[in-house]
Amino acid sequence: MANQKPLLSEFPWDPRYGISNVDDILTPGLIVYPDLIASNIDRTVQLLNGDANRWRVHMKTAKLGYTLRMLAERGVHNFKCATTLELLVACQSGASDVLLAYPVMGANARRAQQIAAEFPAVRISVLAENESQLQQWRGSKVGIFLDLNSGMNRTGIEQNHSGQVGALVRAIGQLGLEFRGLHFYDGHLGGMPELERTRIAHAGYDSLLKLVAEIQRSRASVPELITAGTPAMPCSLSYEPFRTGRFTHRVSPGTVVYNDASSLADLPSDYGFAPAVLVLTRVVSHPRPGTITCDAGHKSVSADAGVPTCLVVGHPELTPLAPSEEHLPIQVNDGSSGPEVGSPLFLLPRHICPTVNNFDAALIAREGQILAVESVTARGHEAPLLRHTEQSVPVVR
Repeated sequence: MANQKPLLSEFPWDPRYGISNVDDILTPGLIVYPDLIASNIDRTVQLLNGDANRWRVHMKTAKLGYTLRMLAERGVHNFKCATTLELLVACQSGASDVLLAYPVMGANARRAQQIAAEFPAVRISVLAENESQLQQWRGSKVGIFLDLNSGMNRTGIEQNHSGQVGALVRAIGQLGLEFRGLHFYDGHLGGMPELERTRIAHAGYDSLLKLVAEIQRSRASVPELITAGTPAMPCSLSYEPFRTGRFTHRVSPGTVVYNDASSLADLPSDYGFAPAVLVLTRVVSHPRPGTITCDAGHKSVSADAGVPTCLVVGHPELTPLAPSEEHLPIQVNDGSSGPEVGSPLFLLPRHICPTVNNFDAALIAREGQILAVESVTARGHEAPLLRHTEQSVPVVR
């Protein structure tokens, strides 16, 4: 079923997107524009009153060590991630504080402990929502954030279960672990009208601060509150109590580093964000009048956010249709035959995070030139066996 997030209806061509040697590029290809990434990072920090420490950027979007180093160079050192590979790459790329914001269990938790031991200078934290999850971290150096269900109904403790939260805060101390705060990801608010989104988000934040007050009355501190992926970032920025509480408040958007057709529709235009990653594709067929097909199916441009999966930059007359694995049919709406077979097109994905994850390599482009090829370092997952067992298992090739 298609997601109901809004889709930017069109995006004009910007000369900075052009590539002079496009004929030498295999398609589909992931094109990364570092000047625009730098601008997006700087705009986000400006929205945080110049304080990069208030941003715990989710690296599920960035994925490239190249981009993570750009963030670190601009003072962004707090990260959030979802996989052990992302955790490893963050530690290798200049992060000083990383939250593994996923309820890892079993071998995944043991791997996280291995990485924490390998990078003792990096402050690593994990999520928990029950005591059995806490037990697996006994004796480790990782810190604990309690995960709250913001209404997304994906993970976390129900907000009205304050007794459960209080018991877990006490259990963290009894196990010799460090309680580092509360995680409140309200990623389900995308696609709503701005006033409704703000109303729902602020009601959730009111409940969150009541919970903080109860914890503080029990003589425990709440060092950090984490809220707001990309759609809810404006809601968090406009919530005044986050600025005056006895805690550090951080927002955790990741999509804003690159941006996509959904995020640009969700966020105020005066934020000044721009797409910094596009997919280069080529027209490969004219199967019938009014339809062209290019080589960017759902194995390159993610279809998880629904159809259309993307928009064609600079071509408002072209509407992408439902993709197959390697083919993307596109409807031509102006009565013309559309771009010729072989023509390059630049696609702005509806959801950039899983789109980046579809590529092994990214092309770094500036002023019309491809400057480098960078590995999408945190793509996918690590090898599936813990390191201490890898040598005992034969690999069949």
